[in-house]
Amino acid sequence: MAARTRGLIVTIAALLLAASFGDATATEQAQQRRAGRDVRQETRQGSRNTKQECRAANQTSNSQCRQDKRQTKQQGRQTARDIKY
Repeated sequence: MAARTRGLIVTIAALLLAASFGDATATEQAQQRRAGRDVRQETRQGSRNTKQECRAANQTSNSQCRQDKRQTKQQGRQTARDIKY
């Protein structure tokens, strides 16, 4: 009977340990997603500023300013992907 109880306790402990490991992995993924989201939000504002500065300089066409904004956003997206994966 004592061996059976000991086996049950070991099994429960193993299950609890496995569950806590799953939570740690999920928490790490959540932190990575959050960091990626923060980078994308900062990039949005940066790309707006890039376009505004481009238009204020009035040295390039509006289409070139749009391309600059797109390029800035793409760089931010890639940075977010690098954080997540």
